[in-house]
Amino acid sequence: MTAPPDWSSCYRDARVCVTGGAGFIGSHLCDALLDAGADVVAIDDLSNGRRENLAHVADRVELVEASILDETALDAAVDGAAYVFHQAALGSVPRSLREPLLYQQVNATGTTRVLEASRRRGVRRVIYAASSSAYGDSAELPLEESMSARPMSPYAAAKLAGESMARAYAHCFDVSTVSLRYFNIFGPRQRPDSQYAAVIPRFIDLIRRGESPVIFGDGSQTRDFTYVANAVRANLLAGSCAHPLRGEVFNIACGRSYSLRQLVETLAGIMGVAIAPTFAPARTGEVERSWADVSRAASTIGYVPLVAFEDGLRRTVDAFGE
Repeated sequence: MTAPPDWSSCYRDARVCVTGGAGFIGSHLCDALLDAGADVVAIDDLSNGRRENLAHVADRVELVEASILDETALDAAVDGAAYVFHQAALGSVPRSLREPLLYQQVNATGTTRVLEASRRRGVRRVIYAASSSAYGDSAELPLEESMSARPMSPYAAAKLAGESMARAYAHCFDVSTVSLRYFNIFGPRQRPDSQYAAVIPRFIDLIRRGESPVIFGDGSQTRDFTYVANAVRANLLAGSCAHPLRGEVFNIACGRSYSLRQLVETLAGIMGVAIAPTFAPARTGEVERSWADVSRAASTIGYVPLVAFEDGLRRTVDAFGE
């Protein structure tokens, strides 16, 4: 089942709420929903998100500057929404090791607050940004949704708790929910300027400055890197899917894996430089292998990744150079 190619029958003139709407993925999702004719409200406390991510649509997006833990602000943002796209979260496995209670509060309790506000306000469907970190390290690849979850970090455990609560709200309160397990989403607007920055923007930034990218581990660890436009499309498909979604989980990825060594080589080639990585000890909580089976998402919501890994890298490098 797929949504209409232009999404118009589902989103035009519909009020939608995007939590974390000023963030990396959330702001791209706001753009796509506006293009589909939706009335968009974003709630973001700007702890990770940035106003400049929405500056080009500031007159078209209602931005509620507040945390999803703020019940009053969240209720106001969700009020009247047909769909809630829940992107707000604290990322970074290493940071979650330092602040596990904060991650539980924001990523698990915060998700419950979003679900409860959606239940009270009669939202049609909640689309939750889940994480592939739920799988942990599995010897069996590719990763399928039917496999047991084995979270290896406070971040992964809190994100998995959000999935469980989304399923519970579907079954107990008849709130339509769907969890999209993102696999290493990358693209423009992803921040390179933090000690917890994701690997691709961090590597691009270092290579641009003539510095060697630092790989934690031996570089053989693999990831199913997924360009942000693919994740945005998955959200639109999940929201508009005619299938009665009740807590289903879908992998959102490209369905291919690349080692971190391959990532550095590919980036160096795209950027026209000769540079080799340096290596540091592996970090606690990080998985070794990641590769998704996306067939369930394809058969149920019509998800197919349209932007391949190398094309996405080129677009990202170009955007960082602007």
